[in-house]
Amino acid sequence: MHVGSFVLAARFPGQGEGEALHRAVRSAEVAEEAGLDSVWVAEHHFVPYGTCPSAITLAALLLGRTRRLRVGTAVSVLPTAHPVALGEQAALLHITSGGRFSLGVGRGGPWVDLEVFGSGLKAYEEGFPESLDLLLRWLREPSVASAGEQFDFREVPVVPRPSECLTDAEGPEVVVACTSPKSVRLAAERGLPMLLGMHVGDEEKAEMVALWREHARAAGRPADEIRGAAHVSAGVCQIADRRTDAVETLTKAMPGWLRQGLEAHVTVDGRHRAMRDPLAYTELLCGLHPVGTPRLAADRLAATSERTGISRFALLVEGSGDLAATEENVRRLGAEVLPQLG
Repeated sequence: MHVGSFVLAARFPGQGEGEALHRAVRSAEVAEEAGLDSVWVAEHHFVPYGTCPSAITLAALLLGRTRRLRVGTAVSVLPTAHPVALGEQAALLHITSGGRFSLGVGRGGPWVDLEVFGSGLKAYEEGFPESLDLLLRWLREPSVASAGEQFDFREVPVVPRPSECLTDAEGPEVVVACTSPKSVRLAAERGLPMLLGMHVGDEEKAEMVALWREHARAAGRPADEIRGAAHVSAGVCQIADRRTDAVETLTKAMPGWLRQGLEAHVTVDGRHRAMRDPLAYTELLCGLHPVGTPRLAADRLAATSERTGISRFALLVEGSGDLAATEENVRRLGAEVLPQLG
């Protein structure tokens, strides 16, 4: 089992962006010290929900600050990025980190980001498959041309080529954030592992893994690839001597962050969006994920892995909103939970 942290760089009420980003960087450094396997970095624009606007840039910093951790994006939003530019950056990090970089990509949402970056709503609603396939070609082929609806250019060489990394890995791992049967099928047909969100529980995640396997088999993916697919489960983690204390820590801090963060999202076309109740959502997350004593946390992670077949976890550890508490949470996760997982 591989347990890592999920870094949002969340700005809690009363905090500035610098404080949120400093906590994000420190939590990653402590994650390596504590023996965690990985750090996954989120990306958001124009909202305090997450103050990192470029997951791949922060990932580069963290790769430079660490020596052992795998660092991934969770996720780089493809509709607001050119897949070739993202592919070049991913190849660069793959080579210079000795293969420690994972590129997580996703479709994002119908936000004003699409207007600001000039990609438009169509890139979100229809363009993700074309962008993903162009990105994959860039990471796997020596030269690439494109004659698609979004991207049309002559053949150019791939520089640097990911295969030039001095490791056995031919290129960076690519993971796809999946929230619907359509995205599950898209990932499965390409043999790409999924990143599954913290808002869904074990049963739904197990169903999505089963659906992924079904589509992968139908697409003719190799049997060993299907068996070995390393999907990632996102969740929340808060360790305390008593479960009530862990829950109290999160229910005091997270609703305020969720309220101001989610309310700040603006749709590009004025469509109505329903916002979750922040307290109810926090309570849901506490019920789904390793929030409580070290024993409870270990049991919950083991139960999720057994039910879903997922062996990799990206856990939000900054739910207290406090730097010292976040560092302690990460250290307890490493010292008191990981040893119980074997």
